[in-house]
Amino acid sequence: MKIALGTDHAGYEYKERIKQHLIERGHEVADFGTDSAESCDYPDFIYPAALAVGEGRCDRAIVLGGSGNGETIVANKVRGVRCAVCWNTESARLAKEHNNANLISIGARMVTEQEGIAIVDAWL
Repeated sequence: MKIALGTDHAGYEYKERIKQHLIERGHEVADFGTDSAESCDYPDFIYPAALAVGEGRCDRAIVLGGSGNGETIVANKVRGVRCAVCWNTESARLAKEHNNANLISIGARMVTEQEGIAIVDAWL
C-alpha cells in the first residue's frame, strides 16, 4: 500500500518513526514533510498529503500535528478524503470500519509515540 505522510513541526518526530514503521511492514511511503522540528504552517504539508489520496496517487494518508484537529479540517477540504482525528486505537478502528476513513490525523501532543504506532496499526 502507498501511504502519504504529512506533518507540521509538532508531529515531525512521530512522522519519522511512523515512516520507519510503515516501511518495515512493506508499505511504500510518500513523505510530504515537514523535514524538521522547526516551526511551520501545517496546511503546507497536510493539504498535499491529502491531495495525493484525493487524486489517487496514494492509497491512504496519515497526518500529524499538535492536536490533530486542524490537520483533519485541512485534509477534509480535499474532495474524496475522509479524515478522522484519532487519539486511541478504538477511534482508529471505528474510523476505518464505520467511516471508511482513508486518512487519519494523530495529535502528537495527545498520545505517546507508542500509542501513535498502535493507532496506525489499528487503522490499517
